[in-house]
Formats: sequence, structure tokens, C-alpha cells
Amino acid sequence: MSRSIISTPNAPAAIGTYSQAVKVGDTVYCSGQIGLDPATMQMVEGFEAQTVRVFENLKAVAEAAGGSLADAVRVTIYLTDLANFAKVNEIMARYFAEPFPARAAVGVKELPKGGVVEADAILVLG
Repeated sequence: MSRSIISTPNAPAAIGTYSQAVKVGDTVYCSGQIGLDPATMQMVEGFEAQTVRVFENLKAVAEAAGGSLADAVRVTIYLTDLANFAKVNEIMARYFAEPFPARAAVGVKELPKGGVVEADAILVLG
């Protein structure tokens, strides 16, 4: 099975040794997204704005792969403060409908660029 690299200007360019996503067959492995605005490559301000930006970035990568967030089968959320868990649920509900993907939420000490939230996803297209 061949793999292809997914890249879009509608999500932040990689800031390290990784691709925005890799597609193998019908499965798309999306790299973690933080609250970077793809136009400026600057972090947006505030938890809610960063969370919205994270999901907008993931949505852009999913669309570049030929799918959508509705194709997500697994999402992992990384939070620097687990007290924000309920707010993530509220914002995530704007981007995902039932049946929801499997998900994990992980508390972490810190994230790149001083971010407070990050998310990655696995999609299955078709």
C-alpha cells in the first residue's frame, strides 16, 4: 500500500520534522494541531480561540485529504490544564456529530509555542 503526504496552506505549515498528514490507503493520520493561525503562523490568544483554531486546522487538513471531520475515527486532545475539559467538549460539539469518534484527553505539562490545547486525529475515508 502506498502512502501520500497531505499538505494544505489552509493549516499551519509544519514547524518540525513532520507532515500535516499522511494517507495510507483510506486511512489518514493527521499530525497534532495547535492554535496557530495558518496565515500568520502566530498563536491566537485565549483558550477558546486556540481550541477553535485547532479544530479549524484539523478540518482543513481533513479536507485536503479528501475527507472531513465526519471521517474521524479517533481524536486525541492534549491540554495543559484539565480544568478546560468541559470547554473542549463544548467546542468539539461544533465540529463533530454523533456518532462521535473515539477520543482520549491527556493532561500535559506544556505544548509547542506556548499553546494550551492540541489535537490530532485519525480519519478513515469512504
